[in-house]
Amino acid sequence: MIKGYAGRVLEIDLATQTFSFQPLDEEIARLYIGGKGYGTRLLYDRTEAGIDPLGPENPLIFATGPLNGSVAPQSNRFAVVCKSPLTGGIGNATCGGNYAYGMKRAGIDIIVVSHQSEHPIRIEVNGDRDEVEFIDATDLWGKGTYETQEILGKKKAHAVIGPAGENRVLYAGIVSNERIAGRTGVGAVMGSKRLKAISVTGTRKLEMDDPEAFKTYTKEIREMFKEHPVMGSSLKRFGTAGIVNTTNARGMLPTKNFQKGHFDDAMTISGEYMEDHELVGVKSSCLHCPVTCGRDVEVEGKGRVKGPEYETVALMGSNLLIGDLKKVSEWNFLADDLGMDTISLGATLSFAMELQERGMFDAGVKFGESEGVSELIRDIGHRRGVGDDLANGSKKMSEKIGGHDFAMHVKGLELSAYDPRGSFAQGVEYATTNRGGCHVQGASMYLESVGPLTINPQNLKLKADIPVLMQNTACAINSMVLCIFTTYAMFPAAIHDMDPKSLTHRMMSKAFENSGPVMRMAMGMKGKPMLWFEKWLTYITGQTFSSGHLQEIGARIFNLERMYNLREGLTSKDDTLPPRILNESIYETMDSGHPLGELLPRYYKLRGWNADGVPTAKTLDRLQIRI
Repeated sequence: MIKGYAGRVLEIDLATQTFSFQPLDEEIARLYIGGKGYGTRLLYDRTEAGIDPLGPENPLIFATGPLNGSVAPQSNRFAVVCKSPLTGGIGNATCGGNYAYGMKRAGIDIIVVSHQSEHPIRIEVNGDRDEVEFIDATDLWGKGTYETQEILGKKKAHAVIGPAGENRVLYAGIVSNERIAGRTGVGAVMGSKRLKAISVTGTRKLEMDDPEAFKTYTKEIREMFKEHPVMGSSLKRFGTAGIVNTTNARGMLPTKNFQKGHFDDAMTISGEYMEDHELVGVKSSCLHCPVTCGRDVEVEGKGRVKGPEYETVALMGSNLLIGDLKKVSEWNFLADDLGMDTISLGATLSFAMELQERGMFDAGVKFGESEGVSELIRDIGHRRGVGDDLANGSKKMSEKIGGHDFAMHVKGLELSAYDPRGSFAQGVEYATTNRGGCHVQGASMYLESVGPLTINPQNLKLKADIPVLMQNTACAINSMVLCIFTTYAMFPAAIHDMDPKSLTHRMMSKAFENSGPVMRMAMGMKGKPMLWFEKWLTYITGQTFSSGHLQEIGARIFNLERMYNLREGLTSKDDTLPPRILNESIYETMDSGHPLGELLPRYYKLRGWNADGVPTAKTLDRLQIRI
C-alpha cells in the first residue's frame, strides 16, 4: 500500500445494518489521490444515471486523503461526495474539525454509507477493534448540532446533522466540531438515510515514506506561515471577514440580492469591526492549523460561539442590507446549529426579500430589516410554513413562484460572495464549476482582483486561463485533503509588502496579465516538488509530485465530475450566470454585465472540450479517465 493511506474502505449498509472493511483501490488512489477525487470515482462507478438524490441508491461517501492524519498545517479536512439534491449533479463539500483525523486514527481512508435506515440511527466506529455499532438515535433526532456533539462526547470524532438535514433542507450540511461541510445539500442526503451521526475512534498512526524530511519541512512551513502577511497576520487578526472592505472597494460585495456591489455600511460587518467590537476570548483554529482564522463572538442567550465567516457576513449582511454584526452572528449560530449552508441560506433569503419587494411572495421579511429573519431561519430548518419553499433553494423557488432573472444561482447552487461583474475570471469559474456557483472550487478572484498581485478584472486577458489553473489546483487540494487557504501563501511576503502604486508592482501586474502562454506551459511541466503541498505529498507517499502532476490530477478529477454532470443531464446550457449578472451593469463604465459568452469558447478549448462543452475522447484518454 502507498504510504500515507490506511489502506481500508469501510462499507456500511444502513438497510441491513451490516458492514465490511475492504482494501483501498491503489490504482484509484494513484490517479485521484483521495478526498473528493476518490469519492467522485466511486460515485460515478457505483450509481446509475438519474437516481433520486434523496433515495436509497445515492451513496454518502466520506473521504480522506494521504495528508490527513499528519500534523501538516491545514491538513484537517475531509470530503463528502454524493449526488446533490440541490443541483441534480455532482455534490461535494469539505469540512474542517477533527473528523478527518479521527478517520485516519481509526485506520480508515473512505467510508461509504449505502441505502437507508428505517428509523433514526447513529454509528460508532472503533478502528482498533474493527467494530461498527448501529445505535438507535431517536433520542437525538430533532436536536441541534451543538447539543448532539455535546451528548456524544469528546472522546470520539463526530460528523453530525441538525434538524435541517433531518428535514431534508436541500442545502443542509454535515458538521464536525464548529465546522460544516455546507454546500450542495450533503446533509440532506445524510438526513434522507436517517443517519444522525457517525463517530470514529482509534489509535493507529500514519505511515510516511520519509518522516524525518516531512517533520523538518513542516517546521519550516509553520514558520513561513507565521511570518506571512496573510496566513500569519490578516487571517489571524481579522479572519476571513477581513476581506469585506477589499471586495466592497472593488465593487464585488453582494448587496441587495446582487443588485449592487457596494454596501455603504460594509465597515460594520467587517473583520476589523469584529476584532474591535465583537471578539470574545481567544480565536479558534481547526486541528493542527496555526492560522486561527476562526472568530469567537457573543450571541445573546447562547454565550460564546463561533463567529461568522466572510461568506456569511456578506450573504446574510450586505446582501440583505443588514449592517448589524450582532444579528448576522445570531443568524450564523442558528444556521450552524440547524446544520445549514449560510451561503445558500443568505442568497435564498435575499431572493425571498426581492420577491416580497416586488409583491410576488409573502415571506414576511424585508431588505434592511432584521425583524422576522431569525424565525424564518428556524422555519426553513424545520420546513414550516413559507420556510418549506425557502428550504428548496432559490432555483426551485423561482421555478414555482417566478423571479428567474434575479435568482442568484448557477446549476441550482447559490452564488458565493463575490460579484463576478467585478471579477470576470470568477464569473467563468462560477459558470463552469461542476458543483455550481462556488468560490472554493478555484478562487479565481484571488489571482485576479482581491489578492496582492491583481490584474484588470474587467478585460478578457487570462479570464479563461485562471479558472482552469485554479479549478485544477482546488481539485487536487480537495483530494489530499487540505484547506484551500494553504494556497494564499503562494504569493511570497515581498509581493504583499509592495506598494500597489509603485512602478515595480504595476510592471509585475502587467507582466502577469500577459502571462497566458507561460501559465499554460507551466501547468504541464512535471519537475521536482516546489510548493509545500507537493513536498508534503512526496515525503508522505514516496512518489514525486510537482505542480504539473497536481494540475494533471486536478484536471482528471474535474473532467470526471464533468462527465458525471453530463450523464445526469447537465449540459453547456447550464454553464451560465444569472440573467442579472449577464445583463445588468453595476459600473458606469460598463453597458452590460459579465461577458461570459466571449469567454466560454476559450475556456472549452483550454479544457480540451468540444464546442458543446463535452470532453473529447483525446482529452479523456490523455487524462486516463475510464468511462
